[in-house]
Amino acid sequence: MLLAGGSGSRLWPLSRRKCPKQFISLFDLTLFQQSYRRARLHSEPEEIVVVTGSEYEFLVRNQIEALAEEVIPGRILLEPCGRNTLPAIAWGMHQFLDEPDVPVVIYPTDHLIGEGMAETVAGAAPLSLEWLVTFGVVPDRPHTGYGYISPGDPVQNGFAVAAFREKPDTEAAERYIAEGSLWNAGIFLMTPRIFFEECRRYAPSIAEADLPAAYRDLPSLSVDYGLLEHSRRVAVVPLTVSWSDLGTFSALHDASGPDQNGNVGDALTIDSSGCTFIHPEGKRVAAVGVSDIVVVDSDDALLICRRDATERVREVVAMLTAEHDQTVEEHRLVHRPWGTYLTLEESRFFKIKRITVKPGASLSLQQHHHRSEHWVVVSGCARVQIDGDHRMLPQGESTFVRSGAVHRLENPGRIPLEMIEVQIGEYLAEDDIVRFEDQYGR
Repeated sequence: MLLAGGSGSRLWPLSRRKCPKQFISLFDLTLFQQSYRRARLHSEPEEIVVVTGSEYEFLVRNQIEALAEEVIPGRILLEPCGRNTLPAIAWGMHQFLDEPDVPVVIYPTDHLIGEGMAETVAGAAPLSLEWLVTFGVVPDRPHTGYGYISPGDPVQNGFAVAAFREKPDTEAAERYIAEGSLWNAGIFLMTPRIFFEECRRYAPSIAEADLPAAYRDLPSLSVDYGLLEHSRRVAVVPLTVSWSDLGTFSALHDASGPDQNGNVGDALTIDSSGCTFIHPEGKRVAAVGVSDIVVVDSDDALLICRRDATERVREVVAMLTAEHDQTVEEHRLVHRPWGTYLTLEESRFFKIKRITVKPGASLSLQQHHHRSEHWVVVSGCARVQIDGDHRMLPQGESTFVRSGAVHRLENPGRIPLEMIEVQIGEYLAEDDIVRFEDQYGR
């Protein structure tokens, strides 16, 4: 089971509400794609369930397909609203009830996990036949941003959990580490039978809910608070693989392999150390005489902060959210089920986009009341429908879509279709759209 919700607000401006950190390319593969690859080490595609928000459906589908994997119908569960991890896991566990004694591993998809996790899971499988198993990271420093797990008596290759600890201050974190406590990694292994037995005992409203129909009515509960902290059948297995929740830019810095001066990123540095530089490809960045700072430059936002203050980025997001700032919602590069569009320039009465349509994909049959559109094919070949008239538009040709025309754009070819779209009108927002047909069910 892959849990693919969450907003990743502390990684703004890289992470946005409509494209959170698990779906952005921090490394060669996104964190979600890494998680899916990890799941495939011990599961067939039909044995994998993804629980995610309804707004992320096509991000999930596109990223699985980009791995040359088949999307199995019915294995992507779309939450109508966020209800935290316990309801999400319960809904996912319902999909495995035909094999109630087969262990299910539950991965968050926004963590960076090193090689060897599949072997660790396999080693813990016998323990999960009697216990709800969680995995704990051996701390390398007192960290105040993680919860802690105190191991008790040994059981097989793990320990019975003596206590779960809240996120502590530094003094308490040092004490927990001295006592042998582990960081709570948020990775679980359990059988449907034991999960629902314990859930009926400690969270009956969730265990007995008619899912997904009653999902909106469920309380918002984490699996830790709602179940594991109450159950006496919880065991912890220490993780021997590398792990990071990549919750802040400081964590991303540590996971990215700093150079000999402790710097991360493509920048010309002079007398600078301990810095992180993230910026668009092709931009020249130089840093002189600075240390321990984070600079994150995107197309539409710039973040500068000290590395020891990266936890406070969420305060920036809260302020921007209160101002209804669009940079919290999405990037200038926006993902759609048919491909992507990038806003190149915009003013009050015009907007210029670069549109990329995947091979075989099609935009909806649609209409705009307040804007006209001019399309120019940059590469590939487009099939265009305007008020019932169909025509092919090869590279270098253009067409005009007047306001009110019913139109559709398709890519019938085998290579991506690249278009430049110029919108002109007095209202250019994305909600000026009436859909008549849509192959993606929107």
